[in-house]
Amino acid sequence: MSAAGATRLAGRVVLVTGAAGGIGSAIARRLAAEGAAVALMDLPVAQAALEAMAAGLRADGARCAIAAGDVADAGSVRAAVAALEEALGPIDGLVNNAGLTGHIAPVARMDAEGWSRELAVNLTGPFHTTQAVLPGMVARGWGRIVNISSGAALGGLYRQAGYSASKSGLLGLTRNVALEHARHGITCNAVLPGLIGTPAVLGMPAEVLADAVALTPARRTGRPEEIAAMVAFLCSEDAAFVNGAEIPVDGGGRLSPAVLGSVREIRARQAAQRGQGD
Repeated sequence: MSAAGATRLAGRVVLVTGAAGGIGSAIARRLAAEGAAVALMDLPVAQAALEAMAAGLRADGARCAIAAGDVADAGSVRAAVAALEEALGPIDGLVNNAGLTGHIAPVARMDAEGWSRELAVNLTGPFHTTQAVLPGMVARGWGRIVNISSGAALGGLYRQAGYSASKSGLLGLTRNVALEHARHGITCNAVLPGLIGTPAVLGMPAEVLADAVALTPARRTGRPEEIAAMVAFLCSEDAAFVNGAEIPVDGGGRLSPAVLGSVREIRARQAAQRGQGD
């Protein structure tokens, strides 16, 4: 990080939801490193992880506050935002990172309750948090909202219709917030991670992970820090004219994996899927 980048968020307060997760914690650390005061929110079951993270950030000199809450519950969000603003001051930036990915089933057999919960967390949750912080941003004439969507929003994800649909819907929310509030000095953008090496991804069955890596042109998983770097940029003054954008950070994973002109490439990918590729 450049010397300029190290302080470009100084004086800003940024709220990160899902802050205890692999990507969320990387985002929080990067924002703090660039000078922001960080407000961390996650479910009550993540309280211990949030406290440990906050202690580490404070030890490094960052201002930090935590709040437990469920983004799917509007009242819980309002209470958490009020507590965080009481501790740190008005929220200038919001990173809607909280997400749920666990409901895996064919569309024909997908459980209605599981479907509803994924939409509640992944789409309605960002709606709740955005509503909670927008009035203050409008009043101050400045704000940054970053929605963590997914490559699945563009290409779908096999047997994960709830996740794909919710992350696609989040792109629509992103566009509307940008359309309605750009004139207020507020930007709203979406980051679309590809295959990122979080503990959950790295814990997948080896065969599944190897196949996913082989279909990624970069032939590796991304690092949570690479998502965090993009988020920090979008939260800064440097990104003031970037609005309503959908930015993939995926190592080329959104590109078509079909190979029609090279037997050698097909064989190399098959070898990678067996764990023998370069």
